[in-house]
Order: sequence, then structure tokens, then C-alpha cells
Amino acid sequence: MTSRYDAETDAPHVRFADAPVVASEEIRPGLILDFDADGRIVADDILDASTPIAPDADLRPMTTA
Repeated sequence: MTSRYDAETDAPHVRFADAPVVASEEIRPGLILDFDADGRIVADDILDASTPIAPDADLRPMTTA
């Protein structure tokens, strides 16, 4: 696993596997998952990560199709 932070976009990027990314999906505003050819999550990005979460934000578990 590797991680890096892009200060320009305020986005941490976490890479879970070395497999090539073949698709990306923003599953919630600001949360982008990267998938390999088998549909497994290989990385994620959180945009505007330092922005506080609203008190009434929906933090229920997230699912993807």
C-alpha cells in the first residue's frame, strides 16, 4: 500500500494494489474509487479532504454497483 497527498487538489490518494486502473467512479461527492480489470478496488481519492463534514452528513456505509 502506498499513499500520497496532492496539496493543490487537497486530495490524499491511497493505492492498495499495483494492478492497472481500468475504471474510476465517484461513488459519493468527493470520493473516487479506482478499479482493476476484475472490478476490485485498487485505489481511492478523497477530494477536498480538509473540508469539515457537515453535522447532518449521511455517513451510512457506502456501496457500489
